[in-house]
Amino acid sequence: MNKWMNISVAAAVLAVSMLGSGDTRAFAAKTAAAESASLTPAPLPPLDLQKIRDTLSGLPNEQATAALVYVGTPTDSWLGASGVSDIRSGQPARADGRFRIGSITKVFTATVVLQLAAEHKMDLEQPVQRYLPDLFPSDFPPVTVGQLLNHTSGLPSPVLPEEVTEEDLQEMNWTPEQVVRLAFNNKMEFEPGTRQHYVNINYFLAGLLIERITGNPYELEVQQRIVQPLQMTNTYMPGSDIRMTGVYTHGYQAVEQEGHTTLADATEGSPSFTWAAGQIISTTSDLNTFMTALFSGQLLPSGMLELMFTVPEARMWTADGSDAGMANLSMGLMRTTVQGITFWGKTGARPGYGNGMFATRDLQRRLIYSVNSTDAKGPGQNQLGSRIGMAAFGLKQP
Repeated sequence: MNKWMNISVAAAVLAVSMLGSGDTRAFAAKTAAAESASLTPAPLPPLDLQKIRDTLSGLPNEQATAALVYVGTPTDSWLGASGVSDIRSGQPARADGRFRIGSITKVFTATVVLQLAAEHKMDLEQPVQRYLPDLFPSDFPPVTVGQLLNHTSGLPSPVLPEEVTEEDLQEMNWTPEQVVRLAFNNKMEFEPGTRQHYVNINYFLAGLLIERITGNPYELEVQQRIVQPLQMTNTYMPGSDIRMTGVYTHGYQAVEQEGHTTLADATEGSPSFTWAAGQIISTTSDLNTFMTALFSGQLLPSGMLELMFTVPEARMWTADGSDAGMANLSMGLMRTTVQGITFWGKTGARPGYGNGMFATRDLQRRLIYSVNSTDAKGPGQNQLGSRIGMAAFGLKQP
């Protein structure tokens, strides 16, 4: 056990329990423009554990009931938790607790698709319609597999029927095809490849591609290709089960009732409306195992891995046409540069859970966190998650 594992976090902390084919190769060569900033080792300040402890102190509060954190360097790692796993019992949060990782699921999905491309079972430059001809409207333009993964497809998001509320999503069991058809009732947002817009429907289709190509359920492919080989024993895909199993932190959503704010337990809920875009349940330690294996080339050959560190030269799309800046998403990951330090990873949120999985490309610093935010799916930024990230990477707080 390394020397940092004994350090406790203020409040409640458990110190031992607290981020192909010839055509495909041509595609990789064409799109993998040099990301020189991301290839250069980041000028990281030393890891300051006291800053992280200070950031986690004071939970639970109005914004969050708990936070779980893993931070690592090439030689050491640290695991901690703060707050409570259950506000009713007051049981301290455990750092080995499971949580709903939300859209970090997309990194798993993209990895499996790129593995299939490397195995010559799928071509990233071919239209998705070639593999899923029975789903797309006839008037939709060709959308390539690669455009799904980097969110430049232009495909629309689903719009819920009037009789279905957001609360219903937590109870209804949707099939992936039903969600896709809800989306395809709407028009394309833009010509494929010309803009970037982050939408879950891209990864529903990626999941369906995995099933069509392999003949196996999406969940089985992720299990056999990633979870089992990496011995991620606390990671699983719940399928239609609304519950969480084992040790986990409860998620809560702040709701207004008769002029008062109360916390509703949002732990249980159907994952079917997020499926291959957001259904996985995991821990900070397991996600560190996954991210480390991925970045170090254990899961993908170099050409495919490079695509996960290649952001397309496109501008972000907005419904009103306003300028939202340049794209920052690759095939499965997002790129962030703050105060001269570039790191890669993914955020993810489900009701009650706001998460992040990030590292410098050379893995000199790794961070995974889960914040039990009381408004995890709100429009604002996860402020505690942002502060945890700034502290872990040695950045100055704004």
